[in-house]
Amino acid sequence: MPETLILEFSGVTEADYASVNGHLGIDMHTGEGDWPPGLLSHAAGVGDDGTFVVSEVWNSRDEQAAFLNGRLGAALAAGGVTTMPSVRWVPLTAYHTFGD
Repeated sequence: MPETLILEFSGVTEADYASVNGHLGIDMHTGEGDWPPGLLSHAAGVGDDGTFVVSEVWNSRDEQAAFLNGRLGAALAAGGVTTMPSVRWVPLTAYHTFGD
């Protein structure tokens, strides 16, 4: 069963997020780009408290780790994001997708 990854960043802005995605070659407006293998869904936004939150569903933690240790780590550094997020993995009991 897939797992959800929740990342919470303090001090990260929407501009920082856009910069990192630019370095990854992903266009968040169109959804086009070089998405990593194993990523099933991705959502991001700023919480009421100003924390930047990323929520993803992955096939496995190993696939996410490969992405982090490969492209994502370099893109975060290139985008100027040096803040370590809080990280929470949630093993899923259920996972369903619905049409756009």
